[in-house]
Amino acid sequence: LALLPRPLCSRMLRQVLHRGLRTCFSRLGHFIASHPVFFASAPVLISILLGASFSRYQVEESVEHLLAPQHSLAKIERNLVNSLFPVNRSKHRLYSDLQTPGRYGRVIVTSFQKANMLDQHHTDLILKLHAAVTKIQVPRPGFNYTFAHICVLNNDKTCIVDDIVHVLEELKNARATNRTNFAITYPITHLKDGRAVYNGHQLGGVTVHSKDRVKSAEAVQLTYYLQSINSLNDMVAERWESSFCDTVRLFQKSNSKIKIYPYTSSSLREDFQKTSRVSERYLVTSLILVVTMAILCCSMQDCVRSKPWLGLLGLVTITLATLTAAGIINLTGGKYNSTFLGVPFVMLGHGLYGTFEMLSSWRKTREDQHVKERTAEVYADSMLSFSLTTAMYLVTFGIGASPFTNIEAARIFCCNSCIAILFNYLYVLSFYGSSLVFTGYIENNYQHSIFCRKVPKPDVLQEKPAWYRFLLTARFSEDTSDGEEANTYESHLLVCFLKRYYCDWITNTYVKPFVVLFYLIYISFALMGYLQVSEGSDLSNIVATATQTIEYTTAQQKYFSNYSPVIGFYIYESIEYWNTSVQEDVLEYTKGFVRISWFESYLNYLRKLNVSTGLPKKNFTDMLRNSFLKAPQYSHFQEDIIFSKKYDEFDVVASRMFLVAKTMETNREELYDLLETLRRLSVTSKVKFIVFNPSFVYMDRYASSLGAPLHNSCISALFLLFFSAFLVADSLINVWLTLTVVSVEFGVVGFMTLWKVELDCISVLCLIYGINYTIDNCAPLLSTFVLGKDLTRTKWVKNALEVHGVAILQSYLCYLVGLIPLAAVPSNLTCTLFRCLFLIAFVTFFHCFAILPVILTFLPPSKKKRKDKKNPENREEIECVEMVDMDSTRVVDQITTV
Repeated sequence: LALLPRPLCSRMLRQVLHRGLRTCFSRLGHFIASHPVFFASAPVLISILLGASFSRYQVEESVEHLLAPQHSLAKIERNLVNSLFPVNRSKHRLYSDLQTPGRYGRVIVTSFQKANMLDQHHTDLILKLHAAVTKIQVPRPGFNYTFAHICVLNNDKTCIVDDIVHVLEELKNARATNRTNFAITYPITHLKDGRAVYNGHQLGGVTVHSKDRVKSAEAVQLTYYLQSINSLNDMVAERWESSFCDTVRLFQKSNSKIKIYPYTSSSLREDFQKTSRVSERYLVTSLILVVTMAILCCSMQDCVRSKPWLGLLGLVTITLATLTAAGIINLTGGKYNSTFLGVPFVMLGHGLYGTFEMLSSWRKTREDQHVKERTAEVYADSMLSFSLTTAMYLVTFGIGASPFTNIEAARIFCCNSCIAILFNYLYVLSFYGSSLVFTGYIENNYQHSIFCRKVPKPDVLQEKPAWYRFLLTARFSEDTSDGEEANTYESHLLVCFLKRYYCDWITNTYVKPFVVLFYLIYISFALMGYLQVSEGSDLSNIVATATQTIEYTTAQQKYFSNYSPVIGFYIYESIEYWNTSVQEDVLEYTKGFVRISWFESYLNYLRKLNVSTGLPKKNFTDMLRNSFLKAPQYSHFQEDIIFSKKYDEFDVVASRMFLVAKTMETNREELYDLLETLRRLSVTSKVKFIVFNPSFVYMDRYASSLGAPLHNSCISALFLLFFSAFLVADSLINVWLTLTVVSVEFGVVGFMTLWKVELDCISVLCLIYGINYTIDNCAPLLSTFVLGKDLTRTKWVKNALEVHGVAILQSYLCYLVGLIPLAAVPSNLTCTLFRCLFLIAFVTFFHCFAILPVILTFLPPSKKKRKDKKNPENREEIECVEMVDMDSTRVVDQITTV
């Protein structure tokens, strides 16, 4: 080896390693064929034992735990805010949801005719609905809980309700007393006690007069906040939410002219898990279709060589692996969530191709060999590529299951997929291999592939009825010559289609330009979509359709999108509030926002008293504390200030105000930009402050957290492709494979965007799977072509399609019919799942059967170099396609030197 050139030495080492692995798999196949009963029964027993753990089946309750980034600045900010301003001391700030949504019930009331919800009729209806809600009772042993028992209490021990209820009551009283001077302003209005309240999220579809006076409002939103300070209180609050939805629905039935949209803190979780329930019958339909298609794909007219049971047993192998993985997840304390619906389709794509590839290799073995020898050849021929693609699955999903993944739903999905893929690989080696052995013995004994009955000889069949002869049609070896032995499986429909028709058509000179043109169109549209990719952090994209979450979110975006969510502005240091310049700085930082602030209101109060704001520190803090008692209209702002006493002096150590931006709440990118702008300002400003809203927990660094699994998986895939270049017989295989994966993923991302699919948790997981699905289908095709010698490129393209095209086509057909029912599931999550998986399957199929067969016929390197090394005479091979006209004149249509 030392005397050989380095490239030749490297190639020889790779070939030696390749042959060594083939030998190992051959011996493994022979060993399994010698003990088929053990290897068939062991996976079944393991699956049954682990499947018994479904008695510990649990469902993940926290949507935030699944879909919010695990490590984010927003969670740190929330903890800081919770330590400064606990929820139980915040009585008048509930419209902002504070630091956590907690338990609550919300309802949007609107009209079908876009009527004014502030007129007398609708005002009375809304107050009537409010009264019905407050009378809801939750029965418990020995006591009935009402809203008054579980609501958040005011300082005077009364329930806190939305300020809009007080506004509507004052409006009703004004009409009853014929007062015409009562006016509602927007988005800040004043109550009769002098308090200024924000109603931007309580009045929707507002039309205003001059000076922000409300003329009409198309929608009104009411919120009822509940306590959940202990487990009993939380259980009662959860049942109250359920009764709240029932009460609202009953009120809707009795008042058909208005439209009511209820929503609770449990709605998102329930609608997220509802996807699993509504998908059940569609998944059963999908299973039936896949079973039917798998059996048809493995069947042929020859009743001996037909293998319908192997199609069914291939699906049983996948089912056993999935059941084993689910059992392990249950035993280790894992919890189920609706994203797991994608795991069976990951298994289906990988497992079916592996089983069909083994069946395709079986067809290439000689029938005069013993079953053990045929099985050994099958393992040597198919298991090497199947092992490498399985390793690719394990690496890419393993990286996604690592702590580097910041979104828990993606991490759990990748972890479950890794376990399922590993056991699928082991069960294909053992259970499906043993099944292949059993069907091999049936074939060698000339027994019927379905009924296992001995097939009579042709002379005996001639005496039987026509239907009997049709069911027991078979070709015997003594009736087959040596030239026909290799063609015994050509009666299979897909084999016949590829070998006799498709391979010649796709490599035709007149077809190639159209394929190249079509590929350029494909790249153009993919680029157009790729430039429009957007990250989706809208939680309504992962719930079932026609649910409370979808209806409420649609109504909220329609009527209440004039202003952003209420953003908490928290100053967490002791600043010189008495200093005029500091006051101006704080007001400057919040410029452009609607301020719901003790700060500005108190300064206005001081100005009304003609008191200078440049007071000494002690005088300022004393006046600030005493003014809450002297001016009751500002007393509720005491909740927004934290005093600290030191050496008989009080100091303001922290304070907060609430901001609302004039922006579109439906535009997530605009809201994300607003968050980032405020974050940058908090770093560079003189005053130490943070901003927070509960929605920031989902939005904070969502794009980077979302792209991390895909980014890490791509890097790991490229690394593994580079590393495996030393394992495969020719490194050119990995070059072609890398280019194909890039082309497929680029197209999927582009067309996914054009199909209105955003880059969210589900689509990213599908893209990770797309990397492996492409390698699964393209690797054997490219390997056969690159390693081919002594023939033209066109001949090896045809040979690669004939050898591996049937398995690709079979797995694609089964995968496609399995996906079709998924499109009908009434859920946004399954809709995203279907669109992504369909695009992955279709684009990969397009590359395997159109792009690669055409491009490989004319792109370098040429097969001539390989021939020259073995042919010292350096002869050129001429490939000709001849056409004969009606006058028998031969015309050479194509002459290609290869």
